[in-house]
Amino acid sequence: MVRIIGKENSIFNQFLMELRDNRIQTNRDRFRKNLRRIGNIFAYEISKTLEYKDVEVITPLGALVMKVADQLPVLVTILRAGLPLHEGLLHFFDGADSGFASAYRKYHKAEDFTIRLDYLSVPPIDQRVVIVSDPMIATGGSLAATLRGILETGTPSHLHIVSVVAGEEGITRIKKEFGVKNMTIWTGAVDAELTAQAYIVPGIGDAGDLAFGGKSD
Repeated sequence: MVRIIGKENSIFNQFLMELRDNRIQTNRDRFRKNLRRIGNIFAYEISKTLEYKDVEVITPLGALVMKVADQLPVLVTILRAGLPLHEGLLHFFDGADSGFASAYRKYHKAEDFTIRLDYLSVPPIDQRVVIVSDPMIATGGSLAATLRGILETGTPSHLHIVSVVAGEEGITRIKKEFGVKNMTIWTGAVDAELTAQAYIVPGIGDAGDLAFGGKSD
């Protein structure tokens, strides 16, 4: 299942517009803040899909039964660009376990790169809901490498993938390689085109550089 949040009219699209706008996105602090805000919204939407249980609450004036999440999800993000998005998700799921992956493109020429997964640390995931966040899904290569590493450690009860903007090619790859059973892809928008360097068009740009500054090769 693919859920495209930006198709609905909500404040989400204000934050997504600011992430895309090449004038506003030069403000790194605002760029990171908008990623966190979008993470908040994704967390709220995903929370509706969780299992809930009854708990008794004692107030100063009485008692009542309320429904709360039976189990918090495991949150995994791809460094470094995913950190603000992860923070937004963690703000709502503040008691959740977290995992981190370092998956990135290693360029050999301008249009020639391989995907490297240098680091992966995840808590136990067997029969738990897992949310993997990656701001951009272009070819799907970095996400696929991360998912393969995660799934080698256990079998989640449900896998949620969160991205701000995804390319059609990346969505197709993830669905083909990992199937659709017990998996939901959440994104703000799906853009149709990739450049020769495999960047999404119109996309956002390099989310990691926009959030934290440039890096050496």
